Amino acid sequence: MIYKNLRVFTENGVFRPGAIEVRDDIIANVYFGDDVSPTVSGENLDCEGAYCFPGMTDLHFHGAMNCDAGDATIEALQTMARYEASIGVTSICPATMTEPVATLEQILSNAADFRDDQLRHPEKHTGEAELCGINMEGPFISIEKKGAQNEANILPCDAELFRRFQKAGRGIVKFIGLAPEMKDPMEFIETVRSEVNVAIAHTNADYDTALKAMKAGAKHLVHMYNAMPEMTHRNPGVIGAAFDCKDVNAELICDGIHIHPSVIRSTFKMFGRDRIILISDSLRATGMGDGTYLLGGLQLKVEGKHARMMRDGAIAGSVTPLPDCVRIMVKEMGIPLEDAIYCATVTPAKELGIDDRKGFIKSGRQADIVFWNEDLSQRFVLKDGN
Repeated sequence: MIYKNLRVFTENGVFRPGAIEVRDDIIANVYFGDDVSPTVSGENLDCEGAYCFPGMTDLHFHGAMNCDAGDATIEALQTMARYEASIGVTSICPATMTEPVATLEQILSNAADFRDDQLRHPEKHTGEAELCGINMEGPFISIEKKGAQNEANILPCDAELFRRFQKAGRGIVKFIGLAPEMKDPMEFIETVRSEVNVAIAHTNADYDTALKAMKAGAKHLVHMYNAMPEMTHRNPGVIGAAFDCKDVNAELICDGIHIHPSVIRSTFKMFGRDRIILISDSLRATGMGDGTYLLGGLQLKVEGKHARMMRDGAIAGSVTPLPDCVRIMVKEMGIPLEDAIYCATVTPAKELGIDDRKGFIKSGRQADIVFWNEDLSQRFVLKDGN
């Protein structure tokens, strides 16, 4: 199938007039210019100037459609994967909460079972986002900055415990979060940095402590600005340290609630799109409605776009899916569409290490493709060419 009359998102992260040819589950060719070469024949579809870009990757979200990765069931992951694919998020890396050790092992084992079944029996998983890993947000975090995490399950950094988690999930853990002010964090980072992406998460660290951790090998910052000290002119904190370490990439939640639009604009000026990873941090209430839900065994209340913990009113996460975050960035925050798309496709794919087959509209890549209309409404989605 040839999809014509498109604005194609190029490898350089800009839109150009063109067309794409999809064969089976692969992008066979990409053509630029007003028309496809007359030598190319086959069934074609006029897309009327639609935006065409890679399927999005959400490497930090918890759930959707009243399901959560923490439910530790195949059915929950399948429901989440189908929902995400239907809205254009074709690759996912769900996040765990700070749960008891045995619960985390069960969650990871279940996720590995689901991942393996997707790989072995793709015919059973048509229309699902691909599970590319798990993002462990806890349990090695700060009590002071626990946010929506359960304080009772917070533990000190432990490399052997991490390896237990990795064994339970058969290598499925792609990110492990920690607060670098905890006991022996540098030893932990240096021990496991070749095995997993070490992330700074839910931390009360100062600039010097964070900088030391980053130089030791922590190269990922979990939902920057949230669950960490504020950046000030005398105490730049974790955010200042991340800015100074050019090989550290940062997650941003752009739902219009977690971070002020002015701060989002400033962050793009500071970090640039190559270092920003758009995440949703979305909860099981995503795609549902107002009500009371569970997160990591704790109750939260959802009203409109707001989700807050019932115990203390703290922001619990988001109920805004990743594509809507892109739309908010463009329509309400003044971020160029090309930059917003880049941070939802290219940077997360690179961070997850799947950019050899995802994240680009390029010949030979997986045909996970999103088509949007001029007003940024969804036109249709291809998952594996279907």
